[in-house]
Amino acid sequence: MSQAKVDKYKQEKANRQKIMRKKKRERFAWKIGGYVVCALVVCWIGFSAYNRFHVPVAKSYEVSTGVIDDYLDGLDEE
Repeated sequence: MSQAKVDKYKQEKANRQKIMRKKKRERFAWKIGGYVVCALVVCWIGFSAYNRFHVPVAKSYEVSTGVIDDYLDGLDEE
Protein backbone atom coordinates (compact mmCIF):
# COMPACT_ATOMS: atom_id res chain seq x y z
CA MET A 1 0.00 0.00 0.00
CA SER A 2 1.17 3.46 -0.72
CA GLN A 3 1.77 5.91 2.06
CA ALA A 4 -1.20 8.04 0.93
CA LYS A 5 -3.57 5.09 1.33
CA VAL A 6 -2.12 4.31 4.76
CA ASP A 7 -2.54 7.93 5.87
CA LYS A 8 -6.11 8.01 4.55
CA TYR A 9 -6.94 4.78 6.38
CA LYS A 10 -5.49 6.10 9.65
CA GLN A 11 -7.45 9.34 9.28
CA GLU A 12 -10.71 7.47 8.61
CA LYS A 13 -10.05 5.17 11.55
CA ALA A 14 -9.41 8.15 13.84
CA ASN A 15 -12.63 9.87 12.73
CA ARG A 16 -14.74 6.71 12.52
CA GLN A 17 -16.82 7.55 15.61
CA LYS A 18 -17.61 11.03 14.30
CA ILE A 19 -18.51 9.62 10.90
CA MET A 20 -20.74 6.94 12.44
CA ARG A 21 -22.54 9.50 14.65
CA LYS A 22 -23.09 11.76 11.64
CA LYS A 23 -24.50 8.90 9.56
CA LYS A 24 -26.71 7.84 12.45
CA ARG A 25 -28.11 11.38 12.78
CA GLU A 26 -28.73 11.55 9.04
CA ARG A 27 -30.60 8.22 9.07
CA PHE A 28 -32.65 9.38 12.04
CA ALA A 29 -33.52 12.66 10.29
CA TRP A 30 -34.57 10.78 7.14
CA LYS A 31 -36.75 8.44 9.21
CA ILE A 32 -38.44 11.31 11.02
CA GLY A 33 -38.94 13.15 7.74
CA GLY A 34 -40.45 10.02 6.18
CA TYR A 35 -42.83 9.57 9.10
CA VAL A 36 -43.90 13.21 8.88
CA VAL A 37 -44.56 12.92 5.15
CA CYS A 38 -46.54 9.69 5.65
CA ALA A 39 -48.59 11.29 8.43
CA LEU A 40 -49.34 14.30 6.25
CA VAL A 41 -50.44 12.07 3.37
CA VAL A 42 -52.72 10.03 5.64
CA CYS A 43 -54.23 13.19 7.16
CA TRP A 44 -54.74 14.69 3.72
CA ILE A 45 -56.48 11.54 2.46
CA GLY A 46 -58.71 11.46 5.55
CA PHE A 47 -59.58 15.15 5.26
CA SER A 48 -60.35 14.80 1.55
CA ALA A 49 -62.54 11.74 2.13
CA TYR A 50 -64.39 13.50 4.96
CA ASN A 51 -65.07 16.55 2.81
CA ARG A 52 -66.18 14.42 -0.11
CA PHE A 53 -68.58 12.11 1.74
CA HIS A 54 -69.79 14.28 4.63
CA VAL A 55 -73.04 16.01 3.77
CA PRO A 56 -73.98 18.65 6.31
CA VAL A 57 -77.59 18.66 7.40
CA ALA A 58 -79.29 21.87 6.31
CA LYS A 59 -81.06 23.48 9.23
CA SER A 60 -84.25 25.35 8.54
CA TYR A 61 -86.24 27.32 11.03
CA GLU A 62 -89.89 28.20 10.89
CA VAL A 63 -91.17 31.13 12.91
CA SER A 64 -94.83 31.75 13.59
CA THR A 65 -95.52 35.47 13.88
CA GLY A 66 -99.27 35.15 14.37
CA VAL A 67 -99.17 36.19 18.01
CA ILE A 68 -97.05 39.25 17.27
CA ASP A 69 -99.35 40.24 14.41
CA ASP A 70 -102.38 39.99 16.68
CA TYR A 71 -100.64 42.12 19.32
CA LEU A 72 -99.68 44.80 16.78
CA ASP A 73 -103.23 44.81 15.36
CA GLY A 74 -104.53 45.32 18.88
CA LEU A 75 -102.27 48.34 19.32
CA ASP A 76 -103.56 49.91 16.10
CA GLU A 77 -107.17 49.61 17.28
CA GLU A 78 -106.55 51.55 20.46
